[in-house]
Formats: sequence, C-alpha cells, structure tokens
Amino acid sequence: MTAETSPPYQERFFPARDGLMLHARDYGPATAAAGQAPVVCLAGLSRNARDFHAFAGAITGDFGRRVVALDYRGRGRSAMDDNKANYSLAVECADVETALEALGIESAIFVGTSRGGLILHLLAAVAPHRLKGVILNDIGPVIEPKGLQEIATYLNRRQAPADWADAAAILQATHGAAFPALTQADWDEMARAIYVERDGTIVADFDPAIARQLLDLDLTVPLPDLWAQFDALRPFPMLAIRGEHSSLLSPETFAAMAMRHPNLTALTARGQGHAPLLHKPDVLAAVKDFLLRV
Repeated sequence: MTAETSPPYQERFFPARDGLMLHARDYGPATAAAGQAPVVCLAGLSRNARDFHAFAGAITGDFGRRVVALDYRGRGRSAMDDNKANYSLAVECADVETALEALGIESAIFVGTSRGGLILHLLAAVAPHRLKGVILNDIGPVIEPKGLQEIATYLNRRQAPADWADAAAILQATHGAAFPALTQADWDEMARAIYVERDGTIVADFDPAIARQLLDLDLTVPLPDLWAQFDALRPFPMLAIRGEHSSLLSPETFAAMAMRHPNLTALTARGQGHAPLLHKPDVLAAVKDFLLRV
C-alpha cells in the first residue's frame, strides 16, 4: 500500500447539524491555485475517504489542487449514528453541505462514486451553486436491481479476515471476476481502505446497520429512477464513468445519460466492475483531462 504520509493530508473533524462528529481527509494546499476549484470526493455506500488516497495523491501531485475526501456518518472516522434512520441520502446530502461550510469550500468539482453520485443528484437540486463540475463513477439515475442485490449480499456476509492478506483474498474472491484489471497491489490497497483493525480484529469500517438497510428493500419492485434529479446536473460539465463489467449501471442507462446531458464525456473503465478505481491509468487520464477542461 502507498504510504499514507505521502502526499500529506490533514484529518478534519467537524459537527453535523445534529451534532454528530464527522471526518474528512484534506489533501493538498488549503488555498487552491487561481482558477482551480477544489475536488471533493464522495464514496460509495459502505466506503470511506481512504478509497481516494491514491487518487488524491495523483491530483494534488500533478495539479497542486486541493482534494477533500469525506467520511459519511457511520463510516471511517465519522461517528456512528444511534438513529439508524439517519443513514439516508437526504441526511448525508445535508452533511456534505455542512462539510463544505466547515472546510471553507464555496464550490467544487465533485467526484461521486456509487452512493456519492446519488448524493450529487440531490445536491444539484438543493444547492446548485456548490457545483463547478461533476464526475459520476459507476452511477446514474437508474439502478439495476441485480447489482443492488449483489451489494446487499456481500455487505451482509460480514466475513472476518484472519489477517490483512486474508482480507485482500476475500475481496479478490468476491469481486475478482469483475475486476481483471486489478493487480495484487490493488487488492492489498483496497483491503486497507475497506477494513480497519480494532482490538486486534480486522473488521469492515462501517456501521453494520447500513448494510442491514438493504435487506429491507423489495428488489422485485422496480426502483424509482432519478431522471428528474439528473436533469438538474445538466448545467454542469460531467464525466460519467462506467465499469466495463458493472452490474449496477447498465449500458442502456449509460448511453441515455450521454444523450440527455449536453456536456457529458463518457468513459468505460476497461477490466473493472462496480465501482472502478479512479487511480488506474485509463481512468485517471480521463479525470485529469476533465479537470483541465473544467
């Protein structure tokens, strides 16, 4: 795994509107260079700020641009919520706004991976002035039930790794077929992002109640789409990324997004599933090009 002291980042803690303590990693300069909006990274359902460590290093290193990666409540170093109903898109969207205020960010280019992209659909409706550009990573206004069922299954399996090598092996066994592009180093790094060691035991770094929520969904009923909310993203430049083997974002929805958005660049991340690693060379090159254009 890349040493987490390079590039340097600050641990930032701040209270949500209801007082719950939230956390973010703050990479790069506190003040962006002229004309450079910071990049704010929003992770997937059960993931956290560590997912973006290698990506943030590449962006701060090559652009000198500030990158902030957030931990939602109940994930990473943010506190768990006693009220499990607060693990919702609306509350997490409000937490993103709180984070922007606490970190002095007026507007940003946002990276939304999976659930993070759903939050951006809401943010565009309630606070469009916050957005300079949007990168949607393997998410769109239509979620495929098959992909959501797969997520519900493996998140609720809750395997306890014997050690860090076993943690990487579990991830590779679960996701390897959809991610032939990943190396052993990628799996090792992913394990360190997803799991944490507590009291000598390696555990997934999120509140188990977040995964249990998925068990209550009736996936035989079509999920409501977010096309109306997606249309609120149309004023902003967008890079939409789909994993070649994604089961959550269909090729049909991906194509419809490109037809509907007047300034959308589409990229298929070859050899990756849900959700693509942003620091792999083909994806990172597309992101860098997008940042230069925005």
